[in-house]
Order: sequence, then C-alpha cells, then structure tokens
Amino acid sequence: MLKGISPILSPELLSTLRAMGHGDEIALVDGNYPGLEHARRLIRLDGHPLVPVLDAVLSILPIDDFVPEAIFRATVKQDRDALDPVHRDIIACCRKHEPTQPVVPLLGADFYQRVKAAHAVVQTSEPRLFGNVILRKGVIYPGERDA
Repeated sequence: MLKGISPILSPELLSTLRAMGHGDEIALVDGNYPGLEHARRLIRLDGHPLVPVLDAVLSILPIDDFVPEAIFRATVKQDRDALDPVHRDIIACCRKHEPTQPVVPLLGADFYQRVKAAHAVVQTSEPRLFGNVILRKGVIYPGERDA
C-alpha cells in the first residue's frame, strides 16, 4: 500500500503507467473485450469494474493536452451518439479529472485498431457492454507537483 495511491492500481499497472511516454495510449476495457487477442501488453484487474479503475488511473496519469482529442470511448455498435449508462459514467469520471478534454466516441473497427496499437490494455471485470475507454498520456510540466 502507498499513501495517496489507490489500491486498485496494481504494481504491474503502476509500472506500466510510469513506463509510458508522452503520446502513448492505454486502453481500459470491460470483461467481454477480447483483451488477450488485442493487447500488446495485457494487465488483468479481475474483480474491479471499469469506472473505479478509470478514476484511479486518472488520479495519477496526465492526459495529453498537445492534441485536441486524447480520451476515446467505445460506441454502442455503429451509433456514435448513443450513450449507455456506462458511457455516461465514463464521461462523468473523465470530466472530474480532465474537465476540458472531450470524450470522443470511436466506432467499433476504429476503436479496435486503436486498442491494438495501444501501449497496454487493462482488462477489468466491467459487466456492462461497450464499457471501454482509451487514454493518451500527456506530460508533467516543469514545476508541476507530481507527488
């Protein structure tokens, strides 16, 4: 256990987040996602739903502000605008940590390709379908407190 660090963040996940560089992406996916098939590096967080994992990751991961879009979510089939309850929860969590960053919907094929290119995939036990999000790592600016 560490002070100020959520216990949801396993040693493997903490190491991965620290090893990622600016512009690298990490996907947090639901329990039905084909994580083993799509991941370059797979981190399992069995027993944890998506939103608490997302909240813990966003508590320590800077999001890229060099690009206009750095947070992406899955869509309900081919409907970009449909918002299932899990998407509303994802958006609310992201706004809590990154109020100016949009959460951009990506259609299935585009989302899958981005996950396959991601630095890592974190497989949660989220039971809700389409409960998937991708985060693009930003930077810690000189003088920012990163403790």
